[in-house]
Amino acid sequence: MFDIPIMCATPATPDRTFSARGAGANPAGRFEPRARTAEPADGWAAPVAAPLRTEVREERTGRALSRNASPDIGFDRALNPYRGCEHGCIYCYARPGHAYLGLSPGLDFETRLVARPDAPAALVRELSARGYQPAPVMLGAVTDPYQPVERDRGITRALLEVLRDFRHPVMVTTRGTLVERDLDILADMAAQGLAAVGISLTTLDAGLARRMEPRAPAPARRLAAMRRLAEAGVPVRVMASPMIPALTDHELEAILAAGRAAGAAAASAILLRLPHEVAPLFRDWLQSHVPGRAAAVMSRLRAMRGGRDNDPRFGTRMTGEGVQAHLMRQRFALACRRLGLARAMPPPRCDLFRVPPRPGDQLELF
Repeated sequence: MFDIPIMCATPATPDRTFSARGAGANPAGRFEPRARTAEPADGWAAPVAAPLRTEVREERTGRALSRNASPDIGFDRALNPYRGCEHGCIYCYARPGHAYLGLSPGLDFETRLVARPDAPAALVRELSARGYQPAPVMLGAVTDPYQPVERDRGITRALLEVLRDFRHPVMVTTRGTLVERDLDILADMAAQGLAAVGISLTTLDAGLARRMEPRAPAPARRLAAMRRLAEAGVPVRVMASPMIPALTDHELEAILAAGRAAGAAAASAILLRLPHEVAPLFRDWLQSHVPGRAAAVMSRLRAMRGGRDNDPRFGTRMTGEGVQAHLMRQRFALACRRLGLARAMPPPRCDLFRVPPRPGDQLELF
């Protein structure tokens, strides 16, 4: 249940651009019965840079854990402290989720966020339920748990505290360096074999990263976070994702090498995915930021996606198909072997799970 109103997406005004935002438009979601467009107020085509404030509303959370049955990912449950993500990565596969709120997967996704402050309490209830069976939970499957809003809200840290108290295994996925704040919890859990962290690194080019991921930390800063995690004993995976054909795929080996030098023990790589509204948003971004490569990027991607912008089928949606997709997988495998990077992290252990005693519980004498 929500305590936020379901709101219609507001169209972006074509005579303005938005500083430090990934999307350049705010199209209606796929469930909306009608769309609105805006025309330049004064008839001039020249864009004017304009700030766009981030809004955060709250959601009442009935359940903290979300479940999935996808054969393409190595977990069946996830925790997401927020909806939307201020990092604003233009390629984010989670953008279409905002359409379920009556909001746009475009600018709304990165500026109209939903916080879930009740999630830690809901998680306690779910983990305490009779018959609950522990398995590694992914923290940050469809939102970044360490996006800027977490600095003030602290929901991610509260969730980690619950997982620590229950000795529950967790895998964290982020590109946010605020993860360093929680090293005290993560290092303690990692020492028990309960925690691992994946850091996403799409490119080593700081200028390109600023345009693609406008409010995410710079690539060098993410590598520094990897190093701090590894030095604290937390297993780290470098995630070369997404790989964008004809734009970032030539950096694959360099990204993996940089991650290994920063202490990563494992690596992964996922081909760019453009589900639903993400495809037109990404095509518009290409035309605005790298027009000379736009046609090549989409042509290469479609060659790896069966002639389409996106392929949602299990088994190929993460890797693509065809000759060029096969070559990318071979390059990844060879680089991992040369660098000594594992292709997967050892799963956190589940045998330490226990429901902690609550105030007033009678403790066992023996």
